[in-house]
Amino acid sequence: MRFLAGLWRLAIAALCFVGTYQAWQTPSRWTYFSFQAGFLLGLVMLWAGAASLLKGIQPPAWLKGCLTVYAILTLLASLLLMPADKQQSLPLVWGIMATTVLCYVVPIMTLTDFLLCDPHRRFKWHYTFSWLVYLPAYLAFVVIRAQLWPHSGPAAGGSPYPYAFIDLPALGWIQFGINVFELLAVCAGLGLVAFLIDHILPAKPLLGRVR
Repeated sequence: MRFLAGLWRLAIAALCFVGTYQAWQTPSRWTYFSFQAGFLLGLVMLWAGAASLLKGIQPPAWLKGCLTVYAILTLLASLLLMPADKQQSLPLVWGIMATTVLCYVVPIMTLTDFLLCDPHRRFKWHYTFSWLVYLPAYLAFVVIRAQLWPHSGPAAGGSPYPYAFIDLPALGWIQFGINVFELLAVCAGLGLVAFLIDHILPAKPLLGRVR
C-alpha cells in the first residue's frame, strides 16, 4: 500500500502547489493563511510521498501533525468564518477556485492521509502546545505588514488584512485580542483532538505498510 499512499501524498502536494500558484503572480496573496499553510503542506507532502515511494525517511511526526492541524483549521475557518466561494480567486482548471482546493479539498485529503496512511501513537502531549507557534507568527506578520504597507492588499479596497476577523482597524485592539485568543483556543483544541486520535488508533497505519 505504500505506492498508493505515496501517490496520494504526491497528489496532495500537487494540489497545494497548483492552489498557491497565484501567489507567485500576485505576492500579496501570501498574506492569506491558506496560501502559506498550503504551500508548506505541499512541501511536506512532497517529502512524504517521495519517502513512501522510495522507502526513504518520512517527515517528523511533529511537522506532519502540525500542518495537518492547520489544514483542518483552514477547513473549519472556511466553513464557519469565510466561505471559500466568497473569497477573491481566479478559476483553475474546469473552473475550480484556488480557495476551494486549498480550503476544502486539500484539508479533507490531508485528514484522510492522517487517519489511514500515517503510523500512530507518535504524538507527544506537548505537541498540542508547540503546534501553536505558527499561528502567532502569522498574525504578527499580518499586523506588521499592515503597518508598513497599509494599502498593499490583498483584500478589497487595498486593505492589508486578508480576513475580517483579524482586521485590526475595524475591530479595535480588544476585539482583535479576543479573536486571536479564540483562534488559539480552537487550534489548541484541534491539536488535542489530533493527539487523542493518534493515541486511539493502532500504531501501524490502517492501510498497512506505507513506508
